[in-house]
Amino acid sequence: MAINLATVAKQKKIKYFLISFVDLFGVLRSKLVPARAIGEMQKDGAGFAGFAAWLDMTPAHPDMFSVPDPASLIQLPWKPEVGWLAGDLVMDGKPVEASPRVALKAQIAKAAKQGYRMKTGVECEYFLVSGDGLSLSDPNDTQEKPCYDQSALMRRYDVISEICDCMISLGWGPYQNDHEDANGQFEMNWDFDDALVTADRHVFFKYMVKAIAEKHGLRATFMPKPFSNLTGNGCHAHVSVWDKAGKKNLFHNGRDEMGLSKTAYQFLGGVLHNADALAAVFNPTVNSYKRIDAQVTTSGATWSPNAITYGGNNRTHMVRVPDAGRFELRLMDGAANPYLLQAGVLAAGLDGIANKRDPGKPLDINMYTEGHKVKNARRLPSNLLDAIRVFEKSKILRAGLGDDLVDSYAKLKHQDWRSYSAAISQWERDHTLDC
Repeated sequence: MAINLATVAKQKKIKYFLISFVDLFGVLRSKLVPARAIGEMQKDGAGFAGFAAWLDMTPAHPDMFSVPDPASLIQLPWKPEVGWLAGDLVMDGKPVEASPRVALKAQIAKAAKQGYRMKTGVECEYFLVSGDGLSLSDPNDTQEKPCYDQSALMRRYDVISEICDCMISLGWGPYQNDHEDANGQFEMNWDFDDALVTADRHVFFKYMVKAIAEKHGLRATFMPKPFSNLTGNGCHAHVSVWDKAGKKNLFHNGRDEMGLSKTAYQFLGGVLHNADALAAVFNPTVNSYKRIDAQVTTSGATWSPNAITYGGNNRTHMVRVPDAGRFELRLMDGAANPYLLQAGVLAAGLDGIANKRDPGKPLDINMYTEGHKVKNARRLPSNLLDAIRVFEKSKILRAGLGDDLVDSYAKLKHQDWRSYSAAISQWERDHTLDC
């Protein structure tokens, strides 16, 4: 039976709904709709001007509507009179194919036709910083190796526990919270689920963390590399593929040394084959490449890849296989669009299965110290421009994500790069003013 949002509003005492969408840059856009109008909005959607968001549209385009998905409803735990809804973009009665959630749903439908159902979990890292974003929020968080530091974690107990309490109340199954490798950095984990569910929750998680941090007079940032001397914010994804019913893990093979099936290796082969192109959506900002290609940090390691390799339970590779039936993709950072993250993984993986791509043998070495010995290891792009150029030329991702999305995304990111290139940094002034 279809969910009637007007009825839900009365039952749950929701006064307002945030009908949202995420644009190509991962920005969450919404309209606040009173419950009295939700019946019409559920049918027709909330109207937006596409040019006002990062969607490669003009003021001449007609109205764009975000049609809410009732299954995505999240009642704000800290403001229960408000319900948040993820929406799918429609224009002239047709889906906007160059929109992230629509693109992900198209990939999910394609996988379902082949009998596959991808499930994922994400590890979202973020910093808690001062309100102006210039310094860490905790001046006493100064350890050289602060990872898992109990004292630093507990000094932010009020923020962390409130976020975790919210996830518990929402039924997400959070299971651990920790201080990460950088001073002021934290990570919170919850149960894996279907790709679309994880993507919706990922979007809401970022909003929730920022909102609760602000409530406590702080600022949360998922910026890939906010401090040059500290480890950056990753957003690792744990990936597995199940049968269409979601009952059998098709990645699991108890007889394999790494616990992976033939399907899993082919899927992984597709991800590795397309990794350089995927970097454009997994690492979507200029700042992203200061995390990937970073110098050694204060803690002694960047914890980020720079080459396209995989290994067993080894965090120096782009892909880690921690145990049977899944792999961890460590390339993504905190700026990744939650929907394009999932869509990119699935598109590449399906290509791997279709073409029986061989990932090669795993490398059981420390890539940080011995990576130079691996002569055939492909390198990741070293900047956003290189990544975008590979992305827009990728026939595989065009086939998977669609020409409309690839062209729009590449166009906007080229504009992003040109804007960055035109800016004069303090580093340039310091080093070249007297040339």
